[in-house]
Amino acid sequence: MVAASDNDKPEEFDTSTMPFVAPCNKLKTFAPLHWLRLGWSDMMRARKQSLTYGLAMTLISYIVAILAYLMGSYMLLFALLSGFFFLGPVLAMGLYSISCQLQEGKTPQLGYCLREGRRHISNGLVFAFILLIVFLIWARAASMVHIFFPEQSSPALSELLLFLAVGSAIGALFCAIIFTASAFSLPMIMDRKVDVVTAVITSINAVFRNKSAMLVWACLIVTCILIGFATAFLGLIILLPLIGHATWYGYKETIDAAAWPRHNTLD
Repeated sequence: MVAASDNDKPEEFDTSTMPFVAPCNKLKTFAPLHWLRLGWSDMMRARKQSLTYGLAMTLISYIVAILAYLMGSYMLLFALLSGFFFLGPVLAMGLYSISCQLQEGKTPQLGYCLREGRRHISNGLVFAFILLIVFLIWARAASMVHIFFPEQSSPALSELLLFLAVGSAIGALFCAIIFTASAFSLPMIMDRKVDVVTAVITSINAVFRNKSAMLVWACLIVTCILIGFATAFLGLIILLPLIGHATWYGYKETIDAAAWPRHNTLD
């Protein structure tokens, strides 16, 4: 038998020396507009890969809509489609990989994105499980909001105001929690050898230290999603990849993760 060389051994590093949170840069209020421009550039450079991702997400949206229609539940449709706000960051890891490959001067490959997904599947599943718990709590809270629905069979808009206000406030609260935790955590997990807890705390810290810029970014994301829904999901073919690529550049501009070693890319 041939002894394994040092190059064949997995790279080791001392986790005890790692800081608990990565420092962040101070962002200008409209920095997210620059992220969108960079994201658009990446999407144009990798049209096939990006639009394939967007088309797949759009097809999933149609499947969800058809199932909800067949089951006769518009509330189910609303709840399932709301999952875009919760599970979108996990699903976008392939787009982060495409942007990473472009930054390294490589031709993006969907096969490599799949290998990246397998590499980070453990952290991704932990994060997805956390999001699922929050989503289920949100769904339960949303069902309880019906106690504010008027008893009349055809209530006027003025009578629906309380119901709409409470429902919107609860939905906004849960979306804000997910947005704060996931804004930069998953790009950091894909880029660096970091655990989920550190990545989430880093994201929360960065969001709170850049409130104005992150408010602009959240509004841009919501606007893109609403446009996608308003165009019968067709707009999502372009808008979802755009958001994913822009998120990668937001992470690179905001988070200083130099203290953590990078993953070996494109191996």
